[in-house]
Amino acid sequence: MDERSFKEYQLSETILRALDHLGYEKPTEVQSSVIPPALERKDMTVKSRTGSGKTAANGIPICQMVEWEESRPQALILTPTRELADQVTQDILNIGKYKRIKAIAIYGKQPFARQKMQLTYRNHVVVGTPGRVMDHIEKQTVDLEQVKFLVIDEADEMLNMGFIEQVENIIRELPKDRMTMLFSATLPKDVENLCHRYMNQPLDIEVKTVGKATSQIEHSLYTVKDENKLQLLRAVTVVENPDSCIIFCRTQTRVEVVFQELDKRGYPCNRIHGGMEQDERSHVMNAFKRGEFRYLIATDVAARGIDIESISLVLNYDLPLENESYVHRTGRTGRAGHTGKAISFATPNEEKFVNNIEKYIGFEIPRKTSPSKEAVTEGKAAFEAKMQKQTALKKDKGSRSGQDVMKLYFNGGKKKKIRAVDLVGTIAKIEGVSAEDIGIITIEENASYVDILNGKGRLVLHMMQDTTVKGKLLKVQEANRA
Repeated sequence: MDERSFKEYQLSETILRALDHLGYEKPTEVQSSVIPPALERKDMTVKSRTGSGKTAANGIPICQMVEWEESRPQALILTPTRELADQVTQDILNIGKYKRIKAIAIYGKQPFARQKMQLTYRNHVVVGTPGRVMDHIEKQTVDLEQVKFLVIDEADEMLNMGFIEQVENIIRELPKDRMTMLFSATLPKDVENLCHRYMNQPLDIEVKTVGKATSQIEHSLYTVKDENKLQLLRAVTVVENPDSCIIFCRTQTRVEVVFQELDKRGYPCNRIHGGMEQDERSHVMNAFKRGEFRYLIATDVAARGIDIESISLVLNYDLPLENESYVHRTGRTGRAGHTGKAISFATPNEEKFVNNIEKYIGFEIPRKTSPSKEAVTEGKAAFEAKMQKQTALKKDKGSRSGQDVMKLYFNGGKKKKIRAVDLVGTIAKIEGVSAEDIGIITIEENASYVDILNGKGRLVLHMMQDTTVKGKLLKVQEANRA
């Protein structure tokens, strides 16, 4: 199975080209298990650990099967958090780039009116959190009559966050003639019952990677009194000296305390939690993905939506009280074939939670004693040298940086009777440019946005300064929006 190629799945040339551009060489185990039956439109539940490639496992068949000509949404993907909604949307846009697939993320803490307007445009895929999707359904601002594919992502977290009832309400609003896929790192009974109620003879796929996961992630645990955690954190980070590290805390207040302590000591760090505005959260998350700082202090809100292959250390400053959270937190490291470390701090009275986690993951977490003063002293020079060193910025799979796409802004839209076909016809006449170099087109009331592919953006930008569209000379510039 490991020798399979994406070419075996009879995917279109546009999808294969995007996968090649993204560096997807061979399907992961979960992708090999999911993609063939998904292309046959079979319902399924998929139990597989985080970091195993689940998003592409459903994103590839969805991008293959949606019809570009249909302007109403054909796929709905439900996620528990805003960060994951953004990540999944970007993955869909990347996989469907050359097919010009359009995807939109809708979630709370964003202007409803703006989302309402965006939902009137062509959108092949809608990705959203259950609460905001339900808001749009109730206000009749989203059209789901053409939805043929439903994905419920991180279903166990939906249950933990109390979304299951909303998910059921959403399902009842969808056409019955559809394919439903449910993905989860764990599969609690409530979630399993949900699946079988709304699925047609679903396949139950479980990708067992416990042995593989434990070999890729080195787990360890320190027993420490709460008042001594900061001191231990400083010692552990000096000795481990990670390139990239997420420190998980249980509460927003605790995140702020740890962040201020590390920031004061010169750590290249930032923090993220649910009390921050979404724009700020997105800014911090994107900066971390690019490698602008090494230490991210976070609540569980960040356990979803981070898809970076090289996080070397996950540190549970506060032990998660739910077994599933331990799996999701530690799953941020050891991804895509890389190795990683997961270190947890537990207070003496949290031993029962440790025992529950160990029963759940199927192995005992090795205990460690605090690093000696000698070990900390010995590691100090290398640690301080790395703190001063500028981090090498990484390409995030979900970002457009480093890709051959330029988004152009035209100051004309529906009011000037500009249509997508007008823009395609004009741009494709430029020498050296063809229709294949034109990506997603969005026509708004007073503006249009066009993705120019294959590194042709500068050429099109230059030539369109003196080229009319439907007899109108429009102002054209590089767009400053994603």
